[in-house]
Amino acid sequence: MPSGLVALLDDVAAIAKLAAASLDDVAGAAGKAGAKAAGVVIDDTAVTPRYVVGLSPDRELPIIAKIAMGSLRNKLLFLLPAALALSALAPWAITPLLMIGAAYLCFEGAEKVWEAVSGDSHADDVLEVSDPKELEDRQVGGAIRTDFILSAEIMAIALAELPAQTFWMQAAVLAAVGVAITAGVYGVVALIVKMDDIGLHLAERSASGVRALGRGLVTAMPVLLKALAIIGTAAMIWVGGGIIVHGLEVFGLETIPHIIHGAAEAAAHAVPVAGGVVEWLVGAAGAAVVGIVVGGAIVALLHLIPRKH
Repeated sequence: MPSGLVALLDDVAAIAKLAAASLDDVAGAAGKAGAKAAGVVIDDTAVTPRYVVGLSPDRELPIIAKIAMGSLRNKLLFLLPAALALSALAPWAITPLLMIGAAYLCFEGAEKVWEAVSGDSHADDVLEVSDPKELEDRQVGGAIRTDFILSAEIMAIALAELPAQTFWMQAAVLAAVGVAITAGVYGVVALIVKMDDIGLHLAERSASGVRALGRGLVTAMPVLLKALAIIGTAAMIWVGGGIIVHGLEVFGLETIPHIIHGAAEAAAHAVPVAGGVVEWLVGAAGAAVVGIVVGGAIVALLHLIPRKH
């Protein structure tokens, strides 16, 4: 009996070690896969705060919560099963779908650039809706639809970066990526949209230093939102272009990727002190050029050509 108990405890310990190792594998793989999607995550974080513009401050956090739940639903109920099915049945389709999503990101970014240059913006359309509930539903619905595209890119990038894994390991890693990124993105978004309220609260404190910090937060809020809009647009173009460049390499169309990689390596050799940083910056700039060309072509097709009729 004692020897049987010892053997049982050894088995339990072995199972526990295996489970711990599996959790470590999931966490490690999720971290690496999620890091590759960082550009889209930045874009998602930068884009979302604009969906609470024009809404009551006391509804900001509930609206962010609704969008976060919609994002989680997008990732876990729709995109996760689709990604697993693609991986099992049509892995060849992952790269083309990534490139299609990347083209959409390029289009979104290029359209924002066009609106900034031309002054033809649709950002004020939401102010035409007078019913608060209708406006809230419209904003939440629009945010969840945009999130679906960004979430699809995040899950596809994560799937493409996974090494050979079992079906359940892939499912666990993608679920971990989806939950972690959703929590991170919408936690930061909630903090951003309430920063002015936090600043006002601190500005009413008695300590002069705290009051100064509060006033600084209130003053910084418009600057931060403008910076996030620029960062989000740049991230769309850069990430989309980078995915397209990588896709061209996968399909053997290496002229453009070769030019970008060659320019990045040459720049790194020219500045050996910060070679790695310079190489990344030049590579990112090359991807952004590809992104703005692709996005600009789509904008021209959808917006400029119809206006000639």
